[in-house]
Amino acid sequence: MKSQRFGLSKRVCISLALAVTLLLGSGVGQNALAKRGVPDSFAELADKQGHVAVNVSTTKVVKGVRRFFPFQGREFRDFFGDEFFRRFFGERPEEQMKQTSLGSGVVVSEDGYILTNNHVVADAEEILVIFSNKEKYEAKIIGRDPKTDLALIKITVEKPIPAARLGDSDKLRVGDWVVAIGNPFGLGSTVTAGIVSAKGRIIGAGPYDNFIQTDASINPGNSGGPLFNLDGEVVGINTAIFTQSGGNVGIGFAIPINMAKSVMSQLKDKGKVTRGWLGVVIQMITPEIKEKFGLETTEGALIGEVTKGSPAEKGGLKRGDVIMSFAGEKVREMSSLPSMVAATPVGKEVEIVVIRKGKETRLTVKVGELKEETKVAAAAIPDIEESFGLSVQELTPELAESLSLRGEKGVVVSGVTSGSPASEAGLLRGDLIQEIENEPVENMDDYKRIMRESASKKQILMVIRHRGHTRYVVLKKEKG
Repeated sequence: MKSQRFGLSKRVCISLALAVTLLLGSGVGQNALAKRGVPDSFAELADKQGHVAVNVSTTKVVKGVRRFFPFQGREFRDFFGDEFFRRFFGERPEEQMKQTSLGSGVVVSEDGYILTNNHVVADAEEILVIFSNKEKYEAKIIGRDPKTDLALIKITVEKPIPAARLGDSDKLRVGDWVVAIGNPFGLGSTVTAGIVSAKGRIIGAGPYDNFIQTDASINPGNSGGPLFNLDGEVVGINTAIFTQSGGNVGIGFAIPINMAKSVMSQLKDKGKVTRGWLGVVIQMITPEIKEKFGLETTEGALIGEVTKGSPAEKGGLKRGDVIMSFAGEKVREMSSLPSMVAATPVGKEVEIVVIRKGKETRLTVKVGELKEETKVAAAAIPDIEESFGLSVQELTPELAESLSLRGEKGVVVSGVTSGSPASEAGLLRGDLIQEIENEPVENMDDYKRIMRESASKKQILMVIRHRGHTRYVVLKKEKG
């Protein structure tokens, strides 16, 4: 049936099948596959690199309630009473219990440094590292970085031990073969293989999301283990999975080793990570923003707010600027900017290229240090589909006090119709409208005047202050 569908006779199909069989049998087909980079086996890689992947077992003490009830069912409690059970059957609140968990790691130096995930060792009181030959070592934490979910631990060794070779994750291509080695479900050293499914994945794990996605089987317990390329180099640290069942469904994520190298170096030297800080709240360039700002592309990061006294303010960056490049590197996506800034040494002066009111402007900014309490905000603007449906009111002193808007100017959104363009734009009651079509709004008179002047426009650009931060929104009028 299939041969007829493609217009081939049965005789031709048989001839083609015989030809392919002969080619494969003669080794020609196998050589062709080899040239395309399809490995015959991963055994050699697993044999040579399996010893640098280790199991990481942790123990921590948690508080909980342990109950010893000989009877099941509510009828017994109802008859004897809760107090009777507490007194005679040993319900002990706040009892301390030991909790163990399993993960993986990779040896990164001959003197015993091991890279793993922060969530594997966080709050651990005891850490045990187990090698593939069953040798066990106690480990201590050198440093942790929750923002990238990386941690560096160390074991004491009497002589140099084999360490992994760290590769270049930037050279990875979608479709390249990769091999994961780890401790899934506590089963010990396990090898799985797959390909790089995607790069630069954002999964909401933190401000520096930039994951390698792979279909190599990664399961609970693989966290912190190495992801190898076919040259036996570590190109990623396996970190997370997407699953609805708790097991592998072909979607796993690894931290690129190039990011891990920088973090690891600082953890080893200082026990913590110091990051660069710019001091801006950014948002993505939507098609609506692109049109309103007269931009040629949706690449870049739109500045929705500049923190007072920040390096950005001192360097001349302004709200409404679109950052197109940072330190000579193009900002192709909004999400890539935080990592660029974070990786920049504190105190370094960098050139930032922005589009300001349709013109390219070059600025020099001295990068500051990101403090732990400083939030790296990347406020993605909500989806905006059509246009209006809101009511506003004057910002009175009483209202400003209740909404924590003292000292601010503008008009307050008092109502948003469900399903309206304003609702679709993400406007909420209590939002403060500070600017419309690049004109400041200080009171109701300004609001009414600018809205009247904008009556003929299909889209209206607004600056909204919401929960202490400002952002741009575009309201699109309803069709018809």
